[in-house]
Amino acid sequence: MGMAAESQFHVLAVDDSLIDRKLIERLLKTSSYQVTTVDSGTKALEFLGLQEDETSNPSTPSLSPSNHQEVEVNLVITDYCMPGMTGYDLLKKIKESSSLKNIPVVIMSSENVPSRISRCLEEGAEEFFLKPVRLSDLNKLRPHMLKTKFRDHNQKQENQEKLEKQEEKAAFQSPKQQEQEEQQQQLSSQQSSNNKRKAIEGRLSPERRRPRYSGITTVV
Repeated sequence: MGMAAESQFHVLAVDDSLIDRKLIERLLKTSSYQVTTVDSGTKALEFLGLQEDETSNPSTPSLSPSNHQEVEVNLVITDYCMPGMTGYDLLKKIKESSSLKNIPVVIMSSENVPSRISRCLEEGAEEFFLKPVRLSDLNKLRPHMLKTKFRDHNQKQENQEKLEKQEEKAAFQSPKQQEQEEQQQQLSSQQSSNNKRKAIEGRLSPERRRPRYSGITTVV
């Protein structure tokens, strides 16, 4: 049952070294994850759909266009030192994207450089693994993916509940709102009439009003 749950997770592995890429792929599959591998940060962004507008040739050999559009990526694990776009650059691109920023990112490196590790963690990396990556290291991935999956699920539920409440509010409160608006209009109209009457009476002096009323009384 645990393996079935884990198999729902899809990991995108990024490494320019073919040997390291094959190793991480094998370890991830041993842990029952679905795996996609690419050999550069640029191709990782293309797979995630972040550089569609900048890609001149959509049929890139290392990408599967159908999967690129349909498969959800639950975690990105990337090498730090790569030509062109480094793992740190890829991390920043993902965290700067409103649509991708919630995807957990894990950095791998063969060099134990404290400043490098700190910089990646400060930028939003979940973990920093030293190569060679071990199976025990990959056991740390699942909690990050579960946390993100549950958070996304809860967010979708909250959005759905908000939408339903708004629809209910519109359906049940619209007659009431109309009634309130009518009452406000009536009050406004009455106030306007009263103000107009007071203004007219204010322009009439007591001396001018009294004879008029007394004359009417006398006639009646």
